[in-house]
Amino acid sequence: MSRDGSSSSGRSLGFGEKVAGYTIPVLNEREIRAAAGLLFVLMFVAIMTAVLKHNFLLLKYTVTIFLTDMLIRVLLSPRYAPFLILGRLIVRKQTPEYVGAAAKKFAWIIGVVLASVMFALAVVANTYSPITGLICLACLVFLFCETSFGVCIGCKVYALIYREKAQYCPGEVCDVKDRQEIQKTSKAQVAIVLCFVAYVVAVVVLLQDTYRVPPHDLFGGADAAASSAEAKAGS
Repeated sequence: MSRDGSSSSGRSLGFGEKVAGYTIPVLNEREIRAAAGLLFVLMFVAIMTAVLKHNFLLLKYTVTIFLTDMLIRVLLSPRYAPFLILGRLIVRKQTPEYVGAAAKKFAWIIGVVLASVMFALAVVANTYSPITGLICLACLVFLFCETSFGVCIGCKVYALIYREKAQYCPGEVCDVKDRQEIQKTSKAQVAIVLCFVAYVVAVVVLLQDTYRVPPHDLFGGADAAASSAEAKAGS
């Protein structure tokens, strides 16, 4: 498919797709963001389960799944990575947004390194420590930035290391151009955000006693059952 969505793409085992109108192999940013969203939810639930319930079973499975998916992307082809396939199915009716494949591969190599360390520590050695906690936090930040903002942190590191301008970045952020009027932020808008932050702080401080009161059952069923249980316990 070409930039205007018209032509065909080359299919091979290599990294990225050859798309008419593009000079380098590219990937579909929309399916990448969808896949990142799926991985973020899975990772977030696993981490919260480990933190709140001290149950690391789901986290071990998640790390194994995450590492496997990343290895398939880097060593085989993104076209055969399960989460990218799911992402493609989710956004199949959306117009593709093509991004350079080289920077994405570098970012996913970082993912492989992080996931490998996590796998060695959490699964093979069966341990937990601040190291695993920091790696989990880094993975969450990377995934969240990708799926929510379309910001690939690993791609930015790629540009710094290789000292070359990345091509076909998400949202065309690599292209030097003036922002359009709708993209500009006025002083009044900045002031609104600051006022809203002050409002949130005021709500937390002034209403914390009110909000700490446990809610009651709207229909009274649970409260009646609790009262009956207390009465039996007291008799």
